[in-house]
Amino acid sequence: MEPILDRELPEVRIRAFRAVDEPETCIKYLEGHRHVLEKFNIPKVASANAEWMYNPAAFVFVVESLNREKLYGGARVLVAGGTQPLPIEESIGRYDTKIYELVKKHGIEGGTGEGCGLWNSREIAGYGIGSIFLSRVGVAIATQIGIKTLFGLCAPYTVNLAETIGYRVDIRLGNQGHFYYPRDDFKVTSMFYRDVNSLETATPEGQASIMSLRDNPHIVRIEELRKKRIKIHYDIEIPNIGSWSLEEAIENLKNEK
Repeated sequence: MEPILDRELPEVRIRAFRAVDEPETCIKYLEGHRHVLEKFNIPKVASANAEWMYNPAAFVFVVESLNREKLYGGARVLVAGGTQPLPIEESIGRYDTKIYELVKKHGIEGGTGEGCGLWNSREIAGYGIGSIFLSRVGVAIATQIGIKTLFGLCAPYTVNLAETIGYRVDIRLGNQGHFYYPRDDFKVTSMFYRDVNSLETATPEGQASIMSLRDNPHIVRIEELRKKRIKIHYDIEIPNIGSWSLEEAIENLKNEK
């Protein structure tokens, strides 16, 4: 029986894992993401392809029912040096080739990646899952992965929220960080997080929330956004993280021509 959310206080789990460890969950994620893009008539974007499912440098965090039967949303962190370019390279590289050298530079200097593929279903819309809480998790788990910096692409209405957790508009790219993608009437902003360890560019509230998740990856919190409350069971300690090698990813970047 499909779980039914309590609209007054929905209760969900946010869980993190490496993509190659859970192919069935990745398929659910992919189907949900594509459905949302189709609903809003957004053409196929780089972050919605299926290649990441087989990428050893792809990390996933999903919003699911407590019995794990239904997915309500999710996002990913892809690390540069895996088996595919970062989605931001595939998305805007045709418009500004500097993205390639920037990804390689930051990757070699301490590990870099991209927060991408964020989506949420209609059932959970309005509770902050697809705007702030998943984004905080992406920054929180970056220290488990070992990377120092993050790239991202934001729609205009999410730029301010991204800045609360520490991202900044990357004026090194495009027109002061702005591009039209995936279609001519859809504007996106290139974002960059220069130090996910210190969190120095996040707001005090953003810093406190992310640090709390890092210190307590298995925690239950009632979160609130715009007077809507949601109970989230965070389960964001990545299983089998010992089998992941950031050093190998960095070496792959060094060997790229």
